[in-house]
Amino acid sequence: MRAWMGILGLACAFGVQAAPRVAVTDLAYQERVEQYIHIVAAQSNSSASPYHASSASSYAEFESSDSYIEQTELRKFSGDIKGEILKSGMFQLVQGKPYITGSKTDVYDIIKRIKAGDFKGADYVLFGTLSDIDFQRDINALDHTSSYSAVLGLTLVADFSLINTRTYEITSAFTAMGEGQDTKLVGSRDIKVRLNRPRVVREVSKELGVDVARQMAEQLGGQVPGEGRPVQRNNLPPDEPAKILR
Repeated sequence: MRAWMGILGLACAFGVQAAPRVAVTDLAYQERVEQYIHIVAAQSNSSASPYHASSASSYAEFESSDSYIEQTELRKFSGDIKGEILKSGMFQLVQGKPYITGSKTDVYDIIKRIKAGDFKGADYVLFGTLSDIDFQRDINALDHTSSYSAVLGLTLVADFSLINTRTYEITSAFTAMGEGQDTKLVGSRDIKVRLNRPRVVREVSKELGVDVARQMAEQLGGQVPGEGRPVQRNNLPPDEPAKILR
């Protein structure tokens, strides 16, 4: 609550309509990249004299395997997060500098990135890191029929921290999740089934954005999206006092 009072104080300092400015990062993650190299090279051995020349060929094989950690950002799921934050009215949004794959800066070192000016003009940075992402594809037989149900599902879990760019204080922290799936009924004669992967990704992105905005509002004392709305009233005329008919 003290963190939220500080945010409100910052808003009052800049005027009633000037909400604190926040930059939303794309989801940071790292993966192990493995590469294998197999080279077959031909080598020629020759000897020559004034009277005759002879040559022989041989082959040499070289093998090498290498693995390294690659850091980057997942840039598919931050759009709905920004949209839901804007709808909440709690913050203004500013565009931060995206992380460049292969950069010498650690993608998880958010303090160093703030000091480097990657989020210039932001009072807060919502830093998200990918915890788990799982695509599932299943085909299930339907009882007493010759049909099947094909299901493509996606679940994404991410950790978020709202960081003050001046004090580096974490004012909010939570884990959010988004889920989506596409299901189609297919017959036994269907050779190829095309499931709608973009729609699944869109559903996950939307759910993730709603969950992020909801948890931020709960922790910072704002209005939870979808709650606190005015009750809809009917258009019936007001009741009149009873009259005695004679």
